[in-house]
Amino acid sequence: MLCFNKLLTSFTKLDMYFCGRMRVYSKFSQSITLLILVIITVLLGCNNAPVCNSTYFGGKIINPKSNCIILFENEIPVDTFYLDKNNTFLGEIPTLQEGLFNFKHGNEQQYIYLEPKDSLLIRLNTWNFDETLVFSGIGAERNNLLIDSFLESEKERKIFYEYYDLPPSEFSTKVAQVEKVKLDRYNNYIKSHPEESDKFNNILKTALTFPLYSKIENYPLAHSARINDNEHSNISENFYKHREYISLDNDSLMFFYAYRDYVLSNLYNKVNSLGYDLNSDEFTVNLLKAISTELNDENSKNSMLRKIFIRHFYWKSSRNINKNIVNTYLDLSTNLQDKKLIANLTSDVKKIEEGVVINNFNIIDYNKSPKSIKKLIKNQKSVLYFWNPEYLGKDFIASRIKYLSKKYPDLKFIGVKIAGNNKDRILKLDIKSQYYLESSSKASSFLTSKLPRTILINKKGVVINSYASLSSRNIFNQIEELANN
Repeated sequence: MLCFNKLLTSFTKLDMYFCGRMRVYSKFSQSITLLILVIITVLLGCNNAPVCNSTYFGGKIINPKSNCIILFENEIPVDTFYLDKNNTFLGEIPTLQEGLFNFKHGNEQQYIYLEPKDSLLIRLNTWNFDETLVFSGIGAERNNLLIDSFLESEKERKIFYEYYDLPPSEFSTKVAQVEKVKLDRYNNYIKSHPEESDKFNNILKTALTFPLYSKIENYPLAHSARINDNEHSNISENFYKHREYISLDNDSLMFFYAYRDYVLSNLYNKVNSLGYDLNSDEFTVNLLKAISTELNDENSKNSMLRKIFIRHFYWKSSRNINKNIVNTYLDLSTNLQDKKLIANLTSDVKKIEEGVVINNFNIIDYNKSPKSIKKLIKNQKSVLYFWNPEYLGKDFIASRIKYLSKKYPDLKFIGVKIAGNNKDRILKLDIKSQYYLESSSKASSFLTSKLPRTILINKKGVVINSYASLSSRNIFNQIEELANN
């Protein structure tokens, strides 16, 4: 009955706990239902056992985007928990090693720290995923601390954007002030929680300080961009004093955002310091080589190589793809599935010529009626964007399309979902402008990678840009040019 007593104590405080949090709604609806599920599960799981070693993970999802929550450890799925009719879930993990995990719901994810015998509840609203995420139960305090650290680092990102105008010495002073606050918070926590493990303390310190160290590494590039100066700033070695005790090959932390982002920022900075322009193909080649040299873990290395290749390709918002970059990537990566993805991408870019009328193909509206693309865009300048929720979030797409369609009302914006559930769509956009693909569509021939793709088409149906990207800054000038010509 030990598990039952501990869970009952923590779960009966749920409503009071959630009412006291300013980031969430004041009422935790249907918590009684979840409590009953917990009690039944624990009683069944721990029947006749003096001590229960299971870990429990459950909660409630408001406005769910899918029917499940997937728990990962080092990007490897651990378990899948399905929502019931009340959008609550509860899962038991009989054997669990203490450590950092992440859970995914829809195309969103966040991190949690679990120990054996924890009984952790989450509550969140997918319309504001991170800001509404709150924890209760055994293990809640450390996880609320981690999510608060994440939200704080996001706010600091905006603040430090202005600090990038400052000269190096003044920027360092700003960093030192914030670092002191964070380290004081860390030291106060470990003093008042002597029972915490060194493993969690290390995660906490990483969550608190590494986003700050990433900003230091970002400074040279950001400072140069802010003051419109292509010259490299004169920065002393002491500016990077944090590097003395940070290793770039901590494989167990590579999937954690705070550590991963720092590693990338560090590598970007080091390649830039060699004199390569960020937007050049030479920069991308040397960044890929730096990743391969600095990272030891094969999975981490392959994952980062893939992400950087795709990121830099989309930055250009163009079908032009440098052969040297492709060959460098293929030489360095050992992941056959990733290589196939990139091979499909490089093949896809060749499938639609620019300067010619787009070939016809069918897309399906949400009344399940096929529509000819040529008829849909006839005599209209059009932005045809293919999207895949695995690679591009709905909220981002909705925000960008709303902005562009308002600024350019004479353009026709057509969204086409590439893969997945055909009933799924972007709720924040007009359903009349949304479609999806059937596997038999001729469009599938130029979307073999299943990666997002945007095609700009003029009034005559001629393709102006066959592989633009909604996530690129260049898209704004490209659509401006389409609208004015």
